Amino acid sequence: MKQALFKISTSLMAFLVLFSTFSFTVDKHYCGDFLVDISYIGKADGCGMKMDSATTSKKKNCCKNEVHKIQGQDELQQSSDLKFDFKSQQFLIAFFVSNNNLLLDNQSRKINYKDFYPPDIPLDFQVSFQVFLI
Repeated sequence: MKQALFKISTSLMAFLVLFSTFSFTVDKHYCGDFLVDISYIGKADGCGMKMDSATTSKKKNCCKNEVHKIQGQDELQQSSDLKFDFKSQQFLIAFFVSNNNLLLDNQSRKINYKDFYPPDIPLDFQVSFQVFLI
């Protein structure tokens, strides 16, 4: 159980690092106030409305494109710059030593004495000491 939990947590942490470094772009095309197309890979397709250059000078174009860039993490910290002083090192060692046995699986062994016979008694002590229950 402990190994399975360890493998699951390391896999999740690896995916977290992988997805935190992804960068992607979302391209949206609006025609008026309505969203016509979304593209996560390339440029979004237009709605097909073409405005002449003569009409664009008189009217504002009703279509617009929005581009949202989602930046991932560029640099990953490979080594920690934390420096432990002597007191924190002592605390960590004491904490580890005191809690080390809490996570161990103690399995008791069941020993079956299938062919167990009591030992032979060479002397009969009741007779030799003449001690009898009445």
